[in-house]
Amino acid sequence: MRLTVLGGGGFRVPLVYGALLRDTAKPRVEQVMLYDVSADRLAAIRHVLQQLAAGHDDPPEVLTTTDLDTALRDSTFVFSAMRVGGLAGRTADERVALELGLLGQETTGPGGIAYGLRTIPVAVRVAERVAALAPQAWVINFTNPAGMITEAMRSVLGDRVIGICDSPIGLVRRAAAALGLDPSRVSPDYVGLNHLGWLRGLTYQGRDVLPELLADDAALGRVEEARIFGGDWVRTLGALPNEYLYYYYFTRESVAAMSGQTRGESLLGQQDRFYEAVRARPEQALAEWGRTRKERDESYMADTREITDAGERDAVDLEAGGYEGIALALVGAIARGEPSTMILNVRNGGAVAGLPEEAVVEIPCAVDGSGVRPLATRPLPGRFLGLVQQVKAVEQTTIEAALSGSSSLAVEAFSLHPLVDSVGTARKLLDGYRARIPELAAVLPT
Repeated sequence: MRLTVLGGGGFRVPLVYGALLRDTAKPRVEQVMLYDVSADRLAAIRHVLQQLAAGHDDPPEVLTTTDLDTALRDSTFVFSAMRVGGLAGRTADERVALELGLLGQETTGPGGIAYGLRTIPVAVRVAERVAALAPQAWVINFTNPAGMITEAMRSVLGDRVIGICDSPIGLVRRAAAALGLDPSRVSPDYVGLNHLGWLRGLTYQGRDVLPELLADDAALGRVEEARIFGGDWVRTLGALPNEYLYYYYFTRESVAAMSGQTRGESLLGQQDRFYEAVRARPEQALAEWGRTRKERDESYMADTREITDAGERDAVDLEAGGYEGIALALVGAIARGEPSTMILNVRNGGAVAGLPEEAVVEIPCAVDGSGVRPLATRPLPGRFLGLVQQVKAVEQTTIEAALSGSSSLAVEAFSLHPLVDSVGTARKLLDGYRARIPELAAVLPT
């Protein structure tokens, strides 16, 4: 099988290749094609992969290209991990919002809308080239905002594009471990949108054990999300929220905590140093990557953990892996017919009551050689459903704005978001993003 990685010069690509090196089941990925708009970044990551493969028998062959059609042709699976505008675009996503007193975050709030506006047209063009050159390929979307981008690509590829995120499975894993249970033997009742969902139940041997977790202070203390939100609040909710819901439930505290260096600015500095170091010392590529990865992982959502006294990230979480494990499990389930249940971003159909059928939602799905089937969920209570409906309306308006080039729809998307406080502010957001992000200005010219 050939796996194509779009954004193949990205920092997390070695995680995917490392997982492939550990995968010995048949059929396996025999060739990895890396595509990126930056030849320099491709060269740096190729050095890392070559050093990762040292000592392995018959590692997957690695090819690189800056030509999209060459990358896609003959692909069996396509991992989409693009960052349109690079980390410089992400820093603008965050800073423009913060300068207006709003949350500055990559996927949540106005930053996520700006990211989506410039990414959606590129993602749809990629989908069109996949349909033309590799119509039987499965596209697994890592690109954020994952739900929004997956929904846009579905307009071309239908069910052959699936979105993934590691936040829900991480939450399930932590909740099970806190109760001393094997995460592979529990069934989660998880429902929502990407970066906006709740674990409402956890079934083990036919019994929902989540109430036991919520009632146990010591066990809750072992769950990072519970430490972030506080035991009293998760008990009030009657559920464990995805970590990104902190930005909705504790907005003022989040904005205040972001007064210094943003996450995007931190990553931009880390990655600039990494790629420059590899250019200067390619023989040290893997060591440089390992050092930078440790720094990156330990600083994930550090501002939130600091203001909530949640402490450092658990070593088990850092070692458990993320996107790469989910993506390769999904590949295995489809390519080898290994039945599995996974939390994925898929078309709603009728799985989540109160949302449009075409909306992409993040819910448990049954996966096997025939594809992905969303599983029905219990109705969301009003306190959750209202927020989900509003944010989904924002996502769908953003998609429409990006594909039509409509500035008025873009302002509507910003205005509708629950973390934006006025239409006037929405207009300032659009002006600010257009001024600082050329890729967005090209989609929505003045």
